[in-house]
Amino acid sequence: MTKTAWVFPGQGSQAVGMGVDLLDIPTAKEKFKQAEQILGWSVPEICQSQEDKLSSTLYTQPSLYVVESILVDVMRDRGYQPDLVAGHSLGEYVALYAAGVFDFEAGLRLVKRRSELMDAAAGGMMVALIGFNRDQLEDQIQQTRDVVLANDNSPAQVVISGTPAAVEEVLGKVKAKRAVPLNVSGAFHSPFMATPAAEFQDFLESLPFADAQVPVLSNVEPIPAVDGEVLKERLKRQMTGSVRWREISMQLPLEGISRVVEIGPGKVLTGLIKRMCSELVLENVSNIAELEAFP
Repeated sequence: MTKTAWVFPGQGSQAVGMGVDLLDIPTAKEKFKQAEQILGWSVPEICQSQEDKLSSTLYTQPSLYVVESILVDVMRDRGYQPDLVAGHSLGEYVALYAAGVFDFEAGLRLVKRRSELMDAAAGGMMVALIGFNRDQLEDQIQQTRDVVLANDNSPAQVVISGTPAAVEEVLGKVKAKRAVPLNVSGAFHSPFMATPAAEFQDFLESLPFADAQVPVLSNVEPIPAVDGEVLKERLKRQMTGSVRWREISMQLPLEGISRVVEIGPGKVLTGLIKRMCSELVLENVSNIAELEAFP
């Protein structure tokens, strides 16, 4: 029997117009209305905005959560179920929703608070590196204060995070084919997020987590878990901890997964997984058209 993992992209995968085709589905329309009551603004309107509001953390994270969660609902309504779930950064919240750890409203309230705290963070910098010597990079990070490996996406693609001076110092000493500054307000997934992370933890504690219906691979600890309290503890560490996507990808075949479906805009995660686990069958569901063609 084929075992399938559902994976969910995070900030950076958003696209103008995402989710708009879902408005034709009555249950999706209701979810958009529910989201507007919680957020105070319309996700479809933001996703169609010409003012580029969608690229702002404050709007990006809730919009991705809502659109991806609705796609999960539609997948389930059509009889599809995962055997394991994982998400990249913000995507982990959708993974937990898909696993039944919390309901749509609870997850959205968490994401809303997370986006507010992260949007208010300032003074940091994040840069994606593509094509580099990993040993050289890790040595330089160890020797340089105030910079960390924030996203370990694949052997050839990572993101470093820290103060602008520290990030620039590492960039000056490590050769990379490409170095791309990210359009974010702070040094996400680093110790510099400790203050907003502490405030978020207080909010997180107030929400109950059920045991997951399928195993979840967490960003900070890519080992399958279903215990609700374990998953909550891991989520507490996510804002300051590294996203260990490379290890998550490598763990998939070890868990017997042979098929991976990326649910959400873009093909970033399946692109990363393909380079590391070429034997896996990779599929994408980012809109209704792709869902209609889904086997």
